[in-house]
Amino acid sequence: MKESHSPRFTGIIPARYASSRFPGKPLAVIGGMTMIERVYRQASLVLEETWVATDDERIREAVTAFGGKVVMTSSEHRSGTDRCAEAAAVVTDGSEDTVIINIQGDEPFIRPEQIRALMDCFTGNEVMIATLIRRAEPDEDLFNPNHPKVIVRKNMDAICFSRSVIPFFRDSPAAEWSRKHTYYKHIGLYGYRASTLRELTLLPQSPLEKAESLEQMRWIENGYSIRCAVTPWESIGIDTPEDLDRAAKMLQEKLL
Repeated sequence: MKESHSPRFTGIIPARYASSRFPGKPLAVIGGMTMIERVYRQASLVLEETWVATDDERIREAVTAFGGKVVMTSSEHRSGTDRCAEAAAVVTDGSEDTVIINIQGDEPFIRPEQIRALMDCFTGNEVMIATLIRRAEPDEDLFNPNHPKVIVRKNMDAICFSRSVIPFFRDSPAAEWSRKHTYYKHIGLYGYRASTLRELTLLPQSPLEKAESLEQMRWIENGYSIRCAVTPWESIGIDTPEDLDRAAKMLQEKLL
C-alpha cells in the first residue's frame, strides 16, 4: 500500500468569451472588478497556484493586467473539463501527486472554505475525483431541473446525479419528501488527480450523460467514483446579465 501524503494542488479556472446566454461574461464588471478577477482572487486565498484557461485574447489580456497566470487553450473544447485538462497538461507535471481544482469562471463569490473542503477529500490515496454537495433546506424547490440532485453512499461517494428528484417517495405527497429524507444539491466545483483528469477526457459520451446533460454521469457509468464533500453554502453562479445585476445588488447591500 502506498503511503498517504498531501498532494500538490493547482487551481484552474476555465473561461471562454463566447457564451450563448451572456457573451463576454468573464469580463463583466461586478463591484468594480471583473468576474474572472474575483474568481481568481477568491481561489488564490487557498491555492498556492491558480491559472485561468481561456481561448480568448481579451480574457488573456485582462488576467495578465491584474497579475494573474493564464494559459491559452483550444477553442474546440465542448466542456470546461476538457479545457481544464488541456491547461493542466501544460502547467503541471501530470503526476498522480497533483490534484487539479476546477473552479467555474462564473462563481465570483466562491468561498475559500468550499475549496478547502474539496481539497480535504484528497487526504487519502483512494479518492480520484471529488465534488461539493449541499443539503437542501425543507422549503427549497427540489423540482427545478436546473439544480441537479445527488444521492450518495455511506462513504459519501456519489451513486447518481439527476435533474429529477431522487429518491422518489412512492407513498407520500411530494410536499412531504424533504421532511422524510435528506436531499442534496450538487455544487459544480471539482477536484481530480491529474492522471484521472487525462483519462476522463478520453471517454466517449455515455447514455445517461446524454439523457441528463450531466457529464459526471459519464464518469460514473465508466466506473469512476466521485467523493462528495458537504458544504453549507449555496453556489452563486452568474449565467445571465440579470444574474449579474442581482449579484451586484447583493454585494452592494453586503449580503455576499
